[in-house]
Amino acid sequence: MTTQQVTLPKRSEVPSEQTWDIAALYATPQDWEAEAEALMGAIHALGAHAGQLGDSPGALLAFLTENDALSLRLSRFMSYASMNASVDGTDSVAAARRDRASGIISQYSAAAAFAQPELLALDEAQLRGWLERPEFKDHKIRAERILRSKPHVRSAEIEELLGAVQAPFASERGIHPALANMDMQFGTAGGQKVTQGNVDALSSRPDREVRRQAWENYADAHLAVKHSQAAMYATNVRQNVFLARARHYPDAITASLAPDHIPTAVVTTLLGTYRANMPVWHRYWKVRREWLGLDELREYDVKASLVPQREVSYAQAVDWICEGMAPLGEEYVKDMRFGLTEDRWVDYAENDGKRQGAYSNGGGRVKPFIFMTWNGNVGSYSTLAHEIGHSMHSLLSTREHPNSVPRYTLFHAEVASNFNQAMSRQNLLAKARAAGDTEFEVAIIEEALSNFHRYFFIMPTLAAFELEAYRRIEAGGTLSAPDLIDLTADLLQQGYGDGVTMDRERSGILWAQFSTHLYANFYAYQYATGISAAHQLLEKFGADPEGARESYLKFLQSGGSLDPIDALREAGVDMLSPEPVQATFRTLEGYVARLEELLKARKNSRRPVKTELDSD
Repeated sequence: MTTQQVTLPKRSEVPSEQTWDIAALYATPQDWEAEAEALMGAIHALGAHAGQLGDSPGALLAFLTENDALSLRLSRFMSYASMNASVDGTDSVAAARRDRASGIISQYSAAAAFAQPELLALDEAQLRGWLERPEFKDHKIRAERILRSKPHVRSAEIEELLGAVQAPFASERGIHPALANMDMQFGTAGGQKVTQGNVDALSSRPDREVRRQAWENYADAHLAVKHSQAAMYATNVRQNVFLARARHYPDAITASLAPDHIPTAVVTTLLGTYRANMPVWHRYWKVRREWLGLDELREYDVKASLVPQREVSYAQAVDWICEGMAPLGEEYVKDMRFGLTEDRWVDYAENDGKRQGAYSNGGGRVKPFIFMTWNGNVGSYSTLAHEIGHSMHSLLSTREHPNSVPRYTLFHAEVASNFNQAMSRQNLLAKARAAGDTEFEVAIIEEALSNFHRYFFIMPTLAAFELEAYRRIEAGGTLSAPDLIDLTADLLQQGYGDGVTMDRERSGILWAQFSTHLYANFYAYQYATGISAAHQLLEKFGADPEGARESYLKFLQSGGSLDPIDALREAGVDMLSPEPVQATFRTLEGYVARLEELLKARKNSRRPVKTELDSD
């Protein structure tokens, strides 16, 4: 089957209603440029507080207030730059703007580096006494977390140096996506150009040849520059190991988790529980192969649609999400619909140069923003449900707390996004079963399994990859392209068992396709913990809907005022236990069992099971 070549529109040709309202941050690029100049003056002025923090409670409060206001301005400044670069990776002006913003933030880090050492040099009893005063109420949490970090904060001189290296140390994080978005070409699949934005959609096409071309060409483009990508990633790992040692942490993972007070046991418990439950995935690959009528399941079959894909409009997805989230109350749904339909939170148009993936940006407390590409299918609905969970988390927590209270962490964030998907999906499955619409039920189960594949298969695999990569560098080893490819392929093989026939070289380059995750330094595991906590929270709605709603909204509103482990414990989830991961595997197993049941019913019916060859 041949697909006609599709020419993607330029960014300037996209209808404004399909883009986000970035002008809410700065009306024009000239306003952003003016702010760049103003920020430099503000950063310089902040340094004038050095040596004065212990003079009096008023002196300390003046610094904290000024610093909070400046950090908020920098958040908006960086949001504007990074958002423009995301929607058009071919825009060199936007890329330069993003790099300039990173440089200014690095200068801020260096200018403010005196604060932690100076605070920690104060008499702790006196400082805690000041923090108990009413005027410090909104600053107390952040200051107490600084006190907690005391063993790892160095002298003012060293802190200034560590702050100054942030920009040069971020170079790989900029080069890697620039290579993928601007210099790499991914060929075509079925006559259509493969892009970062459409590769997932092409990989789910009913035509197996289109899927194969998309998957192989995308992998081959990364393999063509594997040595450069490996060198960049290895450099990033070494930089993070250096920073951990400079702050006297035993290893990089402890350094990464310590600011959020997350024990490393959370990661090791996750990975151990994941490995113990791999047979659930092996069982899924078998039923998927049989459903598709294939002699062997290849990796480009993992995302193939089990039933014909239904066209899903953006408006339909909004309705599904709003209906599904009704248990959280009218106000939650009203705010969500306003952002999705009227206030232009979402940039969902497909255009040339738009990078792969999706994210929610807090927007510097102006409004939340969502980045994604709309592919017109159930998968797009799922992505939107995920990202609006992040955005509602931002909205509710910023309403509850000023900027001086820490923002929620990535660990918090992935709970909210996965919860939205799970609750909305639960409603759609109930509707499909009530209507006897088996085909739609399968489509929603497939959406669920696709989501689990990404967050509960790929992300734990990347987390295990990352942990091993850091261990090798910390032991004095190296990370070459063959090393990284072999490591990834070995980890994937464990999850595939004998259910998927692998192409080890192309499979093993998977790590390079997730640079935004790996460069975030121990981030990938938080997708798996997030989906686990979300499903355990959802279970509570069955027994006590009102109590569950109250505790979940309280979790969202708490933002970063509580450490993530404590916030989830208050909501009834213990992430130090294997139970959340085990509970989520039980949910996964339920989906697989239902597919097996439906497949058996198809085999027993008089109608022959439709295979992929039939669908062509």
